[in-house]
Amino acid sequence: MSRKVQCVKMDEELDGLDFMPFPGEIGQKVYDNVSKEAWKQWLGQQTILINEYRLPSLDPKARSFLTEEMQKYLFDDQDLEMPEEFKSV
Repeated sequence: MSRKVQCVKMDEELDGLDFMPFPGEIGQKVYDNVSKEAWKQWLGQQTILINEYRLPSLDPKARSFLTEEMQKYLFDDQDLEMPEEFKSV
């Protein structure tokens, strides 16, 4: 049986993640409040950011940037700092 969460992004009760996506307080917050579907959407946005900004995965500044953007996307309902090619008109 799937674990259900009240997803903060989708604003409905949906299947939750099977495990914390990363350790720490923010990982627990994501696990408790984000659905599999919203996480999947974030991973797509994250991939765009990594590729377009050519972010090195081991760079602490890049990781910090991605964590900030993830919080905006999932919890603050803010626009991401998307590259020009991906911004809505």
